[in-house]
Amino acid sequence: MKTDSFHPPTVVSPETWLAARLELLAAEKEYTRLGDKLSARRRELPWVKMTKPYRFDSPDGKVTLADLFGGRSQLIVQHFMLGPDWEQGCKSCSFMMDHLNPTVVHLKARDVSFAAISHAPLADILPFKERMGWEVNWVSSHGTGFNQDFAVSFTEEEIKRGGVYYNYHRMNFPQTEAPGISVFARDAAGDVYHTYSTFGRGVELVMTTYDLLDLVPKGRDEANDDYGMQWLRHHDRYEPSATAAAAR
Repeated sequence: MKTDSFHPPTVVSPETWLAARLELLAAEKEYTRLGDKLSARRRELPWVKMTKPYRFDSPDGKVTLADLFGGRSQLIVQHFMLGPDWEQGCKSCSFMMDHLNPTVVHLKARDVSFAAISHAPLADILPFKERMGWEVNWVSSHGTGFNQDFAVSFTEEEIKRGGVYYNYHRMNFPQTEAPGISVFARDAAGDVYHTYSTFGRGVELVMTTYDLLDLVPKGRDEANDDYGMQWLRHHDRYEPSATAAAAR
């Protein structure tokens, strides 16, 4: 972990700082209003009826997509990167789950259920879930085609051919599993609809740690890293000594 010192861009009087802060506040309010408009457009997207009868493996046996709603009318799914034969789940998806896990009780209060879905067999998912201490509904899509249909799982052959379809376009991708968030709705008749999905940096919307890092002087501090989120660890794998060194 880097321990470089840094210097503020400039030091001014409180009055000058306040003037600059008020100017930034106007831009922040404009950004918030634009975000509200974008959220409204997101909710106005047309729906697609789900017709394929997916059956996921859960601790309680086979479940359908409709079962994941748990009697509610809305469902958020995290496409969690944990593939067959992986030793552990993706550290970035785990970062997402660290933020999502405590929200589940609040989502339920607003008629929203949450579930994680991974390509790995359930026998590989449950030990990792227990290790991380998450209390979420997490099922396996192994053998269902669900991950392929939502373009978050690829074969080695697809990758070697020079591109996979991910985040609504063809691109090079380094792994057989990819992250994403999908949203579904269920009507009174029990029919399920796909309403929204986001991939790539779109999943940052649940990473509120990044929002907080964006507030501090060093920001995300990833510019000199070999790749984004290189610093990240599973929450039980950070080294206390490194954290203490960074604070000196």
